[in-house]
Amino acid sequence: MTLVGQAGPSSSILTEISRCKAAQNVVIAMARSTDASKLKETPPRFSSLSCNSSKTPQILSSESLSVGMKRGHRVVVAASPPTEDAVIATEPLTKEDLIGYLASGCKPKENWRIGTEHEKFGFEIGTLRPMKYEQIAELLHGIAERFDWDRIMEGDNIIGLQQGKQSISLEPGGQFELSGAPVETLHQTCAEVNSHLYQVKAVAEEMGIGFLGIGFQPKWGLKDIPVMPKGRYDIMRNYMPKVGSLGLDMMFRTCTVQVNLDFISEADMIRKFRAGLALQPVATALFANSPFTEGKPNGYLSLRSHIWTDTDNNRAGMLPFVFNDTFGFEQYVDYALDVPMYFVYRKKKYIDCTGMSFRDFLAGKLPCIPGELPTLNDWENHLTTIFPEVRLKRYLEMRGADGGPWRRLCALPAFWVGLLYDEDSLQSVLDMTADWTSEERQMLRNKVTQNSFTMEL
Repeated sequence: MTLVGQAGPSSSILTEISRCKAAQNVVIAMARSTDASKLKETPPRFSSLSCNSSKTPQILSSESLSVGMKRGHRVVVAASPPTEDAVIATEPLTKEDLIGYLASGCKPKENWRIGTEHEKFGFEIGTLRPMKYEQIAELLHGIAERFDWDRIMEGDNIIGLQQGKQSISLEPGGQFELSGAPVETLHQTCAEVNSHLYQVKAVAEEMGIGFLGIGFQPKWGLKDIPVMPKGRYDIMRNYMPKVGSLGLDMMFRTCTVQVNLDFISEADMIRKFRAGLALQPVATALFANSPFTEGKPNGYLSLRSHIWTDTDNNRAGMLPFVFNDTFGFEQYVDYALDVPMYFVYRKKKYIDCTGMSFRDFLAGKLPCIPGELPTLNDWENHLTTIFPEVRLKRYLEMRGADGGPWRRLCALPAFWVGLLYDEDSLQSVLDMTADWTSEERQMLRNKVTQNSFTMEL
């Protein structure tokens, strides 16, 4: 069965054309509304935007948006998020603007890229204890000086690095993350990973620091994990216990590797989204790598994956609505609008808006900043606080795999590129999974955290 036929009205030719026009308007609006002296924490992975039209404007790349502040021969770029209080919405955003933002990710096949993000735990070799923030700061400064990276600061604290379209960032418990550049081939992905690990190792070894690629912190409890000095994490840490029992474990004790992939159109996005969700449990099983907790076997093959089942079910999970006949960019926007907010960033501070509605924000009725309207950058930030197994931004993120060693960091993009970028493979996946029910997909997702399995597609 060909699932593209189930895309319904949202993938019609007329809708595709309207999405393209909306995307063009969104790109222009973002270029006009961005403060050129500010850089978002995690730069856009794929900046070459198209919706099957060579006339679609290009959104400004992070390099062109960030001017930075000179300190000697180094550049220090401002911290996240990308917008500053100087950027004020003069006209209310509409739902069509939000849809157009997602549609602006459409690009012709020759512009498709592969983005890989991976996290790892740093530890003191002598004690095996997690790295302290002071050690992480020293490591970041060392990498910046030796390998010519630009520092990313939040106030007086270094919280990451940037070099071209690559960035290094810190997760809440100090997990060290490389967000790779969008590259054309898997060979380039492996070269990027190898270069990053070489640079980190060169500086870390001199400090007596090692790194472990695994999905869950295998030795230390929550009380032993340092907290990174990032304002958004303070808000999340206070909110997590209100919505699930395992959210703090997710924040401070998990590591993942994910792959970001492009789509040519709304219909193509739908097909890849469905294939990605259906087979995400397979990726979880293949890359399961989190069997220990506080020095003992925990009974799971992927405890990291299990943790997501009780972190915050308003913003995580298998998204059954993606398989509805009417699914498209608009339906994902409706879903995202109903995901409770975490924060808004204004006057260089994170404002706690936990549990509030982005729909109210669109109407200027957000209780934490009444009367203020959102920018597209606020929408972009909100999308990063949604954590399903496959996430839609202006590209698709495959999020089901545990962190792991070097060879697995290269294997995961190979797995997903082979399935989703090859038309025959993609159609075969859709045909083989077409009759899977929502309950069956959820059952598979739940069971792979504890049980190895064989399946016949």
